[in-house]
Amino acid sequence: MDGESDLCFRSAADLARAIEARELTAVEVMEAHLARIARVNPTLNAIVTLLPDAARRGAEAADAALARGEPVGPLHGLPVAHKDLTPTRGIRTTFGSPIFRDFVPPDDALIVERLRAAGAITIGKTNTPEFGAGSQTFNAVFGATRNPYDPTKTCGGSSGGAAAALAAGMVPLADGSDLGGSLRNPAGFCNVVGFRPSPGRVPIWPSQAAWFPMGVQGPMARSVADAALMLSVIAGPDPRAPLSLPEPGAAFRPPLDRDLGGTAVAWSRNLGGLPVDPRVAAVVETGRAVLERLGCRVEDAEPNLTGAAEVFQVWRAWYFELCYGALLDEHRHEMKDTVVWNIEEGRRLTGPRLGEAMRAWTALLDRVRRFLERYEYLALPVTQVPPFDVEQPYPTEIDGVSMTTYLDWMRSCSDISVLGLPSIAVPCGFTGDGLPVGLQIVGRQHDDLGVLQMAHAFEQAAGAGRRRPTLGELAG
Repeated sequence: MDGESDLCFRSAADLARAIEARELTAVEVMEAHLARIARVNPTLNAIVTLLPDAARRGAEAADAALARGEPVGPLHGLPVAHKDLTPTRGIRTTFGSPIFRDFVPPDDALIVERLRAAGAITIGKTNTPEFGAGSQTFNAVFGATRNPYDPTKTCGGSSGGAAAALAAGMVPLADGSDLGGSLRNPAGFCNVVGFRPSPGRVPIWPSQAAWFPMGVQGPMARSVADAALMLSVIAGPDPRAPLSLPEPGAAFRPPLDRDLGGTAVAWSRNLGGLPVDPRVAAVVETGRAVLERLGCRVEDAEPNLTGAAEVFQVWRAWYFELCYGALLDEHRHEMKDTVVWNIEEGRRLTGPRLGEAMRAWTALLDRVRRFLERYEYLALPVTQVPPFDVEQPYPTEIDGVSMTTYLDWMRSCSDISVLGLPSIAVPCGFTGDGLPVGLQIVGRQHDDLGVLQMAHAFEQAAGAGRRRPTLGELAG
């Protein structure tokens, strides 16, 4: 590797340690990442608002603080990028929508506050589909983000810009959010790690639905240990977020080593009948042997997720109408058709249908709780398809089965979202034509640490996450 790439593919933990020990300066680290962005972002379009001058000033200030002997946070001097759905004070935040093309928020989101308090330096904003709708990252403001392993393919979404930036070495850490799979899907497509924590583990503020448990924010990184490091500074209670869980973030700081001998894992090939592309199925199946080598007791077992798709569709529609209904009334002509459809589905909901969805949701949670009394983890594919053509808005069929809506192809993630359980996408392997495939690991209620420990062990044993993009100018 050249010097730039060597720095840009080092772990976040190693970079932070080297900066604090003054083996590297924050300026050196920042300049390497800015150079990397200049080289690869024109091809990938992952970072859509870049802040080179502010980032350089932040790096200079970080070095000056160390020179003065000031105490520093665990992410001191590290470049970080924020999803363009996440408000950043004084920095353009478009939500991927022409309506907000020039919007500059007055406040930082809580997750941004915490990253900055830990010493991280904002380098820019990452691309996302309009209002985060869909697991394919494109919008009318910035265009599409491309996959570092094959730029003719999508990076996934909705945290697609974050995943592509990480995979290509543009940042060591990035934040993301996940309603139906938006932390896990792009991580699986880009051979990085995306962790969907328990609702409330990372408090969300501001929010238009403070008690809604399905949407979460969380860390993305190139390794599980780095994701855990980032979680350690963004987790913990906050009075502005009523769903906050009480454990302090420091509980998730690495190391993550654990003996997994005898651990019971439910192995699900398709969540009880979802169509899965054979190329994905073949790669994910190799993950079973990895778990067995770790000493896990792996059994074929499918949880009963009857009603999960309906629950997800109903409450997602309710949420979209709540958040974006007023915008539809004034800006319909500026909104993409799938967003309009989702809002209008919310307006068609009735009280009885919401009540039935809540009853089904409650029963579903109880069934899965009982299932996980027998198994500590559930393992399954992150996605049902490999990365597809970047020009295709969403898959319309999987293994011969037609998809009815733009959401149906994401059910391996969205059916898990409604369970409220911590889940993670971790690199598993590659298809024959070099496209990444991820394994999804789901844990018991609030066992975020346990999920990180299992994912860390799997990652170390599988080794797929060490394979970097090698295409043309993306080589590094």
